[in-house]
Amino acid sequence: MALQAGRLRHKVQLQEPQTTQDPNTGEMLVTWTTIAEPWAAVEPASASTFIAAAAANSEVKGQIVIRKRSDINATMRFVHRGKAYQILGLLDDKESGLEYTTCPVSEGVKVV
Repeated sequence: MALQAGRLRHKVQLQEPQTTQDPNTGEMLVTWTTIAEPWAAVEPASASTFIAAAAANSEVKGQIVIRKRSDINATMRFVHRGKAYQILGLLDDKESGLEYTTCPVSEGVKVV
């Protein structure tokens, strides 16, 4: 099943963490750097998904679908309309695995 271009109507920022050390205190600081601004489909969790996630104590709040990229991983985050979304996983499309990636997301970002 092909991904319809009209479905990707939200501009998001794909960001990766950068860790630096404060020269004065020695504290490790995490900053986020935007590496791309792809078009995406930002979709809240459906009612049934939300109920199932709550039952399993999951933090899934929705999903973000983007065209397939080779440089994305679960340490990154998306920012949409000023809100950060932690990537919980990467699910390639069922047909070829080459067209798009669905990313289950939660609000906020857990910094490890």
